[in-house]
Parts: sequence; C-alpha cells; structure tokens
Amino acid sequence: MSVPHPEHSEFVARYCAGRILVRVDRERAARFVSSRMLLPFVLLPVLGLSVALALIGHWIVGAIAFALALLLRALVRRSSQGYVVHRALEDERFYREALAARLIELDETANA
Repeated sequence: MSVPHPEHSEFVARYCAGRILVRVDRERAARFVSSRMLLPFVLLPVLGLSVALALIGHWIVGAIAFALALLLRALVRRSSQGYVVHRALEDERFYREALAARLIELDETANA
C-alpha cells in the first residue's frame, strides 16, 4: 500500500524503525545514476581508446580496457538502487528529487 510522501526527517525515522519500505525502480535508478555520474562521457572515450589500442596492435591492452569499461557500466547499474536509497536517506534535496523523478515509492510494512 503506497503511502503519502512524508517529510525527509519523518522518512528517515520511519525507514530506520522499519515502518516504511522503499521500492526503487531499477531502470530509472540506473539511468538517473548514470547521468548524475556523467557515465556516458567517461565510457565513450575509454571505449574509443580501447578500440584504438586494439587497432594499432595492442589488442590485449585494448581488450582489457574495453572489458573494464563494460564492467564499470555494469557495476554502476547494479548498485544504483542502493545508491538511491542511501542518498535519499542522507540528503533531503535528493530525497525530493527522487520522489519527483519517481525513482522511489514508499510503502508501509506489515508491522507498521
């Protein structure tokens, strides 16, 4: 059952007491965190450099750089839900932004 959006201090208190459940939209969180970290602007040059290295004969180094860039992308996507919850608990402005972007939904727990 969805609950109205409490103020940040109430949200933190209820979350810590286990009276509220935070559901994070995985896809939206991944896009949001990627854009916040400017991930495309980091990955594109690294991927381009790795291809260039492979083309000039350093294919092992290029393949490693390419794999590391893809691994970084996967790690960011995988950890985005936890990041969103952590930041929402720590930062009131981020909490409001996450609610407005519909990254998080708040539900009452059964023991509320």
